[in-house]
Amino acid sequence: MRTISLPVARRLALTAQGLDRPRPPATTRRDVRHLRRVTAATDIVQLDSVNVLARAHELPFWSRIGPHDRAARDAWLWGSRELYEGWIHVQSCTSVDVWPLLHHRRATPLKWPSLQQVVEDDPGYVEKVLDEVAANGPTSVADLSDPGARSGPWWGNPKGKVTLDYLHVRGDLAVHTRTANFVTVYDLAERIIPAHARESEVPPTEVAHQRLLLRAARAHGIATLAELADHHRLRVPEARPALAALVARGELDEVRVRGLEHEPRYVLPGARAARTIPARTLLSPFDPVVWHRGRAEALFGFRYRIEIYVPEAKRVHGYYVLPFLLGDRLVARVDLKADRAGGRLQVRGAFAEPHVDRAYVGRALAEELCELGAWLGVPEVVVARNGDLADALAASLG
Repeated sequence: MRTISLPVARRLALTAQGLDRPRPPATTRRDVRHLRRVTAATDIVQLDSVNVLARAHELPFWSRIGPHDRAARDAWLWGSRELYEGWIHVQSCTSVDVWPLLHHRRATPLKWPSLQQVVEDDPGYVEKVLDEVAANGPTSVADLSDPGARSGPWWGNPKGKVTLDYLHVRGDLAVHTRTANFVTVYDLAERIIPAHARESEVPPTEVAHQRLLLRAARAHGIATLAELADHHRLRVPEARPALAALVARGELDEVRVRGLEHEPRYVLPGARAARTIPARTLLSPFDPVVWHRGRAEALFGFRYRIEIYVPEAKRVHGYYVLPFLLGDRLVARVDLKADRAGGRLQVRGAFAEPHVDRAYVGRALAEELCELGAWLGVPEVVVARNGDLADALAASLG
């Protein structure tokens, strides 16, 4: 078993994620080829409704290709039928090629106490909702004839939403699109998922697990068993025999990383690590580079926790904090908010990692924030004096 250095492991991870290539020049028009380049590298684009800066799915595209047409990107994501939305990592989009590999998940959906309550309270309601979508086409919870009572300022979990979500997880429905407010619109899966994916032979579950692990390995470059399993939210016990079979057949290589020898990691044979990483970008909290927090800490020495659900008084770095990747290192983190009414990108906190050159990092981060703010329509960057990088950042912006 070969041993590789930690810097090589980092470069393997970043190369696999498409961060070994500089963003296209500002004069280059981003088109579908650029979008495909991103989804080919990340494999999965995670979704989240929080919009304090931008939706979670927007930022992996920003990180890899820079400024692009946001509406055109979303139209392609949900309208091209090259990808589909589902419970894949968590709620996320991935290639329709994955549809048959997750048949086992759709065939045995977890028991939902909330759905059981719907069935008990209103027998026949689930079938009625399915019939309604079949008859009417694209349907959100608000479009149902009997959506149920709201349980909060948004829809919460009325019976209509619970039922639509369940039929989606079971595979009867698929996501047709998302509205501007990120409301989910469903339709029959047969109208959304292309025939070649729906009619593709469903492999045995153990074979599906193997193929999913290979996709994960391609996306991550190098990863432990638990990290590979997490990519599609497989349970480690069911992923372990699949991984062993791949290693035995030579489809994955087992390696050790110097300093992290306590746990083996796995790479595709011939996986490439770029000699240098030209990245200078902020990463979404839901970017595959950092979504497995233990992996981010092991490979980058970057302890990262999202603090959205932490009471404000107990937050360490802020509400919506993005890691800053410079070269092959995570060198800082920034708490950001888009003040859309005022046209300002608010930096509510800026924090350097230990042993970095704050002046150098501050200059690079200032460039990144100016470009990001212009793309998001909030071009004025305003820095609060919070964090040990704030002064250097403000000086660079000034």
